[in-house]
Amino acid sequence: MAKVIERGKSKIMSNARKMDFGDTIEPQGNFAYFDKIITDRRSVYSVSIGRVINRADIKKFIIATKKIKNHNKATHHSWAVRISHDGVIYESKNDDGETGAGQVILRILQKKQMINTIVCVTRWYGGIKLEADRFKHVQDATLYAIMNST
Repeated sequence: MAKVIERGKSKIMSNARKMDFGDTIEPQGNFAYFDKIITDRRSVYSVSIGRVINRADIKKFIIATKKIKNHNKATHHSWAVRISHDGVIYESKNDDGETGAGQVILRILQKKQMINTIVCVTRWYGGIKLEADRFKHVQDATLYAIMNST
């Protein structure tokens, strides 16, 4: 049975059926940043990925991402995280106004069996709506970060 605990804008989901069996993958470093990897109709995407093991690490990671040059001007910082503690996997996500983006990132982390990992996709809105293409860009940015950090 899933238990959802709401804290602030993000939700932490704990599910006793989600167990860490040791077949998971972690990023190599605490912080990796890939700048301007996707551009479409004047919108620009960057992505950062890191290893985290607790809530304090998540906050440090998000702060570090937002301190990168020009990130304070970004429209969205959508992120998702998966952490293993005592054999249970905890997941959280935040769309930051880009509805559904956090879930896209989280799904990829689940499929790739990433653990103790946070991914933040940053978007600068270019003035033209991307509709469903934005999900493809969030997915591609997340996969790019995973491939280049594991």
